[in-house]
Amino acid sequence: MPALRPQPQITTFEQYEALPEDARAEVFDGQIHYMASPSQEHQTISMELSTILNTYLKNKNGPCRVFHAPFDVKLNDTPLTIVQPDLMIVCNKDKLDGKCCNGAPDFIIEIVSPGNPSDDYIRKLYYYKNADVREYWIVDPRRKTVTVNYFEENILNLQYSFDSTIKVNIYDDLLINFSEIADLLNI
Repeated sequence: MPALRPQPQITTFEQYEALPEDARAEVFDGQIHYMASPSQEHQTISMELSTILNTYLKNKNGPCRVFHAPFDVKLNDTPLTIVQPDLMIVCNKDKLDGKCCNGAPDFIIEIVSPGNPSDDYIRKLYYYKNADVREYWIVDPRRKTVTVNYFEENILNLQYSFDSTIKVNIYDDLLINFSEIADLLNI
């Protein structure tokens, strides 16, 4: 008879909320996954993209808003799935409760950390696609690439280099010139 394996403890929303405020963690199917703090390069990319997105949305004067990590997104209650995307755009204000986004953001950008690239390329791709995120970008500083996944049109894994100008597909006129961001990184 095979030995019984101990079952991992399933985390509840209340347990997640009770984590120390400085804990950087996400929950996938009820299992907590801790994250390292972002690097200077990661923060530089995040700040530049946040500025571009926020400026664009303010000029449009519409309902959409930009949020950056750490800001919780509850994709599922059972089993609990909570992520903290590096950047996101949320257009439905009813998803926001003052503490988190309940449901899929419209647009997500993740900046790959060297210690866990599979989280962004595999795990989060799966969860974001199944949660009905409209568009998901993976910015990889080590590979100097941006991978665009435009789920609304079933376009997956379009690869761009950091010398590209890339269209945000959920908007008609939002283009991001990554060479300007790369110049700030001295790459």
